[in-house]
Amino acid sequence: MLMMDSLRNRCLVLLFFLGSATTALEVPLDPKILEGLPQPPTITHQSPKDYIVDPRENIVIHCEARGKPHPSFSWTRNGIHFDVDKDAKVIMKPRSGTLVIDISGGEKAEAYEGVYQCTARNEHGTALSNNIIIRQSRSPLWSKEQIKPIFVQEGMPLVLRCQPPAGLPPPIIFWMDNNFQRLPQSRRVSQGLNGDLYFSNVMTEDSRSDYICYARFPHTQTIQQKQPITVRVFNTDAINETMEAYLNDTDLFGDEPLEERQPVFLVPSDFVSAKLVLRGQVLELECIAEGLPTPEISWIKVSGELPAKRTSFQNFEKTLRIVHVSEADAGEYHCTAKNRLGSTHHIIHVSVKASPYWISAPQNLVLAPLETGVLTCRAGGNPKPTIAWFMNGVPIENSPEDSSRTVEDDTIIFTEVQTGSSAVYQCNATNEYGYLLSNAFLNVLAEPPRVLTPLNTVYQVIMDKPAFLNCVSFGSPIPRVTWFKDSRSSILVGDPYVFHDNGTLEIPVARVVHSGKYTCVARNSLGISENHVYLEVKEPTRIVKQPEYMVVQRNSDVVFVCKVKHDPSLIPTMIWLKDNGELPDDERFIVDSESLTIREVTENDEGTYTCIMNTTLDQDSVSAKLSVVEATPTPAVMYEKPDAPTDLELTDPGVRSVQLSWIPGDEHNSPIKKFLIQYEDALHSSGTWNNLTEVPGTKTMAHLKLSPYVHYSFRVLAVNDVGYSLPSLPTHVYKTKPAAPDENPSDIKAMGMEHSNLVISWKPLTGLQSNGPGLQYNIMWRQMDVDKDWNSETVANVSKFVVAGTPTFVPYEVKVQALNDYGNGPKPPIIIGYSGEDLPVSAPENVWVRVQNSTLAEVHWEPVPAKAVRGRLQGYRVYYWKERSLHRHTTHSHAHHMEQQTLNFTGNRSHGKIPGLHPYSIYLLNVRVFNGRGEGPASSSLSFKTPEGVPGRPAFLRVTNSNLDSLTLEWGPPHERNGHLTGYILTYQSVNNTNEFGQLKELVLPPNETSITLHNLKYSMRYKFYISAKTLKGPGSSTTEEFATIMDGAMASRQVDIATQGWFIGLMCAIALLILILLIVCFIKRNKGGKYPVKEKEAAHADPEVQPMKDDDITFGEYSDNEDHKPLKGSRTPSSGTVKRDESDDSLVDYGEGGDGQFNEDGSFIGQYSGKTERDGVQAHESSEAPSPVNAMNSFV
Repeated sequence: MLMMDSLRNRCLVLLFFLGSATTALEVPLDPKILEGLPQPPTITHQSPKDYIVDPRENIVIHCEARGKPHPSFSWTRNGIHFDVDKDAKVIMKPRSGTLVIDISGGEKAEAYEGVYQCTARNEHGTALSNNIIIRQSRSPLWSKEQIKPIFVQEGMPLVLRCQPPAGLPPPIIFWMDNNFQRLPQSRRVSQGLNGDLYFSNVMTEDSRSDYICYARFPHTQTIQQKQPITVRVFNTDAINETMEAYLNDTDLFGDEPLEERQPVFLVPSDFVSAKLVLRGQVLELECIAEGLPTPEISWIKVSGELPAKRTSFQNFEKTLRIVHVSEADAGEYHCTAKNRLGSTHHIIHVSVKASPYWISAPQNLVLAPLETGVLTCRAGGNPKPTIAWFMNGVPIENSPEDSSRTVEDDTIIFTEVQTGSSAVYQCNATNEYGYLLSNAFLNVLAEPPRVLTPLNTVYQVIMDKPAFLNCVSFGSPIPRVTWFKDSRSSILVGDPYVFHDNGTLEIPVARVVHSGKYTCVARNSLGISENHVYLEVKEPTRIVKQPEYMVVQRNSDVVFVCKVKHDPSLIPTMIWLKDNGELPDDERFIVDSESLTIREVTENDEGTYTCIMNTTLDQDSVSAKLSVVEATPTPAVMYEKPDAPTDLELTDPGVRSVQLSWIPGDEHNSPIKKFLIQYEDALHSSGTWNNLTEVPGTKTMAHLKLSPYVHYSFRVLAVNDVGYSLPSLPTHVYKTKPAAPDENPSDIKAMGMEHSNLVISWKPLTGLQSNGPGLQYNIMWRQMDVDKDWNSETVANVSKFVVAGTPTFVPYEVKVQALNDYGNGPKPPIIIGYSGEDLPVSAPENVWVRVQNSTLAEVHWEPVPAKAVRGRLQGYRVYYWKERSLHRHTTHSHAHHMEQQTLNFTGNRSHGKIPGLHPYSIYLLNVRVFNGRGEGPASSSLSFKTPEGVPGRPAFLRVTNSNLDSLTLEWGPPHERNGHLTGYILTYQSVNNTNEFGQLKELVLPPNETSITLHNLKYSMRYKFYISAKTLKGPGSSTTEEFATIMDGAMASRQVDIATQGWFIGLMCAIALLILILLIVCFIKRNKGGKYPVKEKEAAHADPEVQPMKDDDITFGEYSDNEDHKPLKGSRTPSSGTVKRDESDDSLVDYGEGGDGQFNEDGSFIGQYSGKTERDGVQAHESSEAPSPVNAMNSFV
């Protein structure tokens, strides 16, 4: 009981302190002020958390801080003090913490890799930098490899692997040819996010020998290249045509057309995949499919719409890209590949997590002795970040005790602080995806007031505009500012003055009578300071005679008049514009003090001319149009704007109405269609004209409905087809009497922001709606079904009211009524609101589980009573996790329970289903209720078992022995048994050379067998095998493989015997000689009169080297390697049916300024290219030798 009373008293004291906490003092940046004030250290500049350095440059780790006295600096490296003085290569800049590590003498940057943290301290506290991870950028070499030519049939898919070396940061990948031109990409051929080049189906024009993958490492501006890849696409039709012409209709490859295929995904390979992305990052989802015809890719989000402004489709719709990812982007995405034969789709489950981000970072706090303040550190993230507080770099629980300091989770409360309590506090918000570290100091100061606004400042404003007189002050405690005018006989209060919290005095509508001397006085408990300023109210600048719309004949003169009235103390400047641009530089344009004259106008002078009159405080402008016509004997009909109405008169005055009449001006040949009536309220918004009503052009009178407590002036504008007339002269001021408000505030809301308060807010009435002076609001509230009497409070100049000390989440009836000096507004309606929520105190009871099948369970619970929810029930949250599998063969790595998972069931539910469970496993779960504030305690953990399911596919299927008529198969049990295995099902069938399947045979095998020998098979025959495991629930997925029996030895011997017969050898030689002669004739005919290609690459041809690119968006810098040329074995150029003449393969030396360019061992070039390619020596390197017919023969092998 005593403990409960102590806790209750502590909460009451805490609420009291928070309610009376002084507003934090802001220290001005004036150097004169800062020079004399003590201040704890503040980190002003530091290097990024992840700092990748260039190994060729000195390492600079920034750490700058300010404070009074100036702070000293120290560093830790990998958590250990880093003694800068012991390393001659490391220096710290004077009056700074910035480290400069000199590696110009050959030291390796990697020797200084690690985690660095800077500390800045003075006698008032210690500030910490972030943990700065220093890593050296890396651009590793591409491993040497021999890439064999790739032969692929037309129409089939193809993937060219890039597999670049892993660098830091990762390289940028692109594909180019030998001429350093980007390879064209399309829906059929495109580069994936991993850098590989994907062909949905290949075509004959894809044959080339210079598919080259380049990797650019941006940090070091180094480029590496992969060995060129040769691709040869063979077309069976072309080969058959050639063989038919020369070998008497021999159909070597068959005559079937290319077989069209439904789409199949190349990336991703499975039916379902998952993607994790962090909040604020870029989400890239990729689907690349093969098929014939080329498939089209489309995307949808199953659980909602794609965010249009943040979504883009790239790489020919194969990549979905969403920037600035938020939690709303999580869900299920489908990509669909479709051609005319069918479609397939892939499901991607996207989950969004978040590294910590600031909701409210702690701010520096300056307090006077005995004042109260709060440091708040609120961060969001997924998972929710943990908050840890430090004082001067030491965990706060290990820091010296301070009775004025109370730590409550993400808040530190300071009460009645004492001199000497200054310190720097660090807030660290951390989750598994990152951390945030923020420094905020508490500075306890006792300073008398100082007025910082310069003495005798003169403020000039235009009449009827607002005036702001500044009185910037500083002191601790915060000074209270008062204002006096002329003499110090009385303090300025109330209308027409507005007093701002920063000391500024505002006069909303400045008049001449407000001119004069003003004195501001700043005082606190330690002293007083004052300052004098002056206000001068000037007459506004107005154009009293404006230029008119002119229609003149060509070669005549025109004059635009622009006369202005302004304050005598202000010097006006007149500017003329034509069509919002400068006047033409033409001596025919003459600008005078009050006019613009244009001599001998031409058609080019037509346009809109604007007169702008500027002063140092305001401006006014008007425009007029000039039209130029040909001279005619009879004047044309002139259509102009109407003249302004005149003789405005107010009659029949009423309490809230008056009648306005006027006389229309000249219509200028265009009938008036309507009149627009405007009003000015000199009391609430002087100088602003507002539209009141419109009347037809046939009327010259209007009955106007008015509002109370308004000083009206009216004016009228006429409108015809040309435009609006000038406004009429305004009427005299017509004042309506004040009255009680006609309406109450709107948009009334009542809700709790804390567990013990109720915040009532509303939309205030405007000055026009107030109906009278002294506008206030009567706030009334009572606890629903508990209080009979209304509590009330009257407030002014605010739009919300906080009721403190309320019970947690109880309904309140609330009313807000407007009132002024003339009475109350209408009876306000009652709205229902609730005080603040608190965390639930009870857990769901009677939790039980009904297992529905091997992957689905239904959990039931007894709902938590509404009283224990202590807030608006949002729903129930089920936490569940797999403890272990029931199978005795489960490995140690699988024996540990899985990561905890969560399901939310919104609303007042008593049960919910848990999908996606693992069969034959033991699970644990608990249930919690949650409201708008958070979740309550967990129920007792409940264990349940899932029954057996069908097993997964066997781990492998292979042949351990192959004979003429038998095969011995071996397989591995499935990794996911999902129950007790009851056996295996083995089915198999033969496959002939035309891919036709034979009769399917099936064997049922016991569970303890993992191998079998199949007899009586055909020799040299392929067989397709399917093996699946089964439990009591049935068979699972099967593992499929193809194997073949070996060839009969007698047949092989007979084939060898035939091949050694003389007649057979002679026949083959004759056929080969005939084909050779025919191909030579074909080449001679095709190459007759043409240029011969350069000599083919031979054994001494150099490796392909890195060259500067010609692509606009590729930046080439320096290259990193320095090995000499190495010979690369040449390769023959295969042909497909006919031999084609290739482009000449130029030496890379031809692209430099000479023949002595230097190359590294991985082929990167370290010289600089100077411009155009020099090709003077090409003839010396080329050869007139024709391609060898033997190479053409090789294409048939």
